[in-house]
Amino acid sequence: MIVGIGVDLVDIPRFERSIERTPRLLERLFAPAERGLALRSLAARYGAKEALIKALGGSDGVYWSEIEVASEPSGRPVFALSGSTAAVVAERGITALHLSMTHDAGVAVAYVIAEKVTPGLLP
Repeated sequence: MIVGIGVDLVDIPRFERSIERTPRLLERLFAPAERGLALRSLAARYGAKEALIKALGGSDGVYWSEIEVASEPSGRPVFALSGSTAAVVAERGITALHLSMTHDAGVAVAYVIAEKVTPGLLP
């Protein structure tokens, strides 16, 4: 059963200006494995983290540094959560997070679906 959805749109040039003005944002917003990516990819990951917070219904107990967007060997983006953020997701009974991201024409978009299995319902 879907328990939350979130979507976010990031203006890539605006995001780039923010990073240039405040370089420490990279450390606050991204895991070490993410920091070396191209700005358009970072913008999409920023959007993914915002979309996740929206799908969860708020940011209580959620920390940016505990949300990493990784890639499966196929290239499919997935969340790698840690710390209290992983605990918040587990406490809410969320069993799957679905993520899609794209970037083109100066914008990045991310979409997240939070799902949990409800006993007695067909998958």
